[in-house]
Amino acid sequence: MRLLVYSHDAFGLGNIRRMLAICEHLLSEIPELSILLLSGSPMLQGFRLPKGLDYIKLPCLNRGETGEIAVKYLGMGVEETVKLRSELILSAAIVFQPDIFLVDKKPYGLKNELCGTLNYLQANLPETKLVLLLRDILDCPEKTIAEWQKHESYTAIEKFYHQVQIVGSPEIFDAAKEYKFPPAIAEKVKYCGYIRHQTGRKSQTRIRQELQMSCQEKLVLVTPGGGEDGYELVHNYLLALSLLPANYRIKSLIICGPEMPRSQRQLIERAAENNPQVQVGEFTDDLMSYMTAANAVVSMAGYNTVCEILSAGKPAVIVPRSQPSKEQSIRAERMASLNYFQAIAPNDFNPENLIKALANQLDRQQKLQFNLDMNGLFRVRDYLLQLMSQTACERKLNQVYQKYTSVPA
Repeated sequence: MRLLVYSHDAFGLGNIRRMLAICEHLLSEIPELSILLLSGSPMLQGFRLPKGLDYIKLPCLNRGETGEIAVKYLGMGVEETVKLRSELILSAAIVFQPDIFLVDKKPYGLKNELCGTLNYLQANLPETKLVLLLRDILDCPEKTIAEWQKHESYTAIEKFYHQVQIVGSPEIFDAAKEYKFPPAIAEKVKYCGYIRHQTGRKSQTRIRQELQMSCQEKLVLVTPGGGEDGYELVHNYLLALSLLPANYRIKSLIICGPEMPRSQRQLIERAAENNPQVQVGEFTDDLMSYMTAANAVVSMAGYNTVCEILSAGKPAVIVPRSQPSKEQSIRAERMASLNYFQAIAPNDFNPENLIKALANQLDRQQKLQFNLDMNGLFRVRDYLLQLMSQTACERKLNQVYQKYTSVPA
């Protein structure tokens, strides 16, 4: 079976990390599956790719903090770059002939770059199943509904897609209800639960040795995700360390993220260079090893990071970004209300509030237990297997039909 995966990746690492986790799980669970991934992520080559997965690297587009799409590297206009991406995607679909096309977040893709491919598949490969994958929260309802109406996303789902998978739980955010899905689309929705992450490749003992930690020290992991807008989080954390009471013996590991501007990362490195208890890194493709070893986490509220924190059962202080999307703020507020972690609203974020919240989390004695559906990978697998079975049956029936209806020459 052949699975074509589209991950638009216009900001940070969230989309590609989520799609790679899904792809890796599917390959481990479904024999003879081949996956071709289409992605614009500049960090795709930094991840370990499982056997059975290959990719086509699309030219990078960047949404930035303003939300406006721009070309990240090439000296081309946005429309030219989108045209190039669109033709690469269509060519891949024509040659690869997928059984399922799994699309991340945007029904028509970035700036409608999937239109040609969607029309081709419907006209020429009608047995191919199209699946839209959504994270738990896209943005506040008012903005999402307006955007989906403007870009005809509801129409696209109704016309082209066989299924909408949401890797979240309606107990946290009922997307079909919040975003006012019409009945024809609501019938296609499958809530899969959140994505549970494995513990990582390194043991806790190895991590502590690597960081040269004593038995009495606690580890705080600071991660702003991709890092493009993460400077304020890390800067305030470094300021907050001076306010930490002397009885707290901690080691801090800061993973800035590969998208943090170099000038900002250098400021952080200089601020930390006189503190032997702080180590600064840029990127790791094995964040879960450090998450598992940590005693507490300070992070933003991106989907993947939150799933990793919940998977590891770690105390955490979460500071959501507020622009250009309200997604993180909604996620942080709703999960904090269920005591999954402690959240600080962007308007209340300062070193004093951060260190107070961190001390509270470090003082938690018991491993946290979360009553949250974390079976997302398995449900995505099951729903895709059902569609693959339908595709195989339909193609077999078509072959039989053509055999008995063909007119001899």
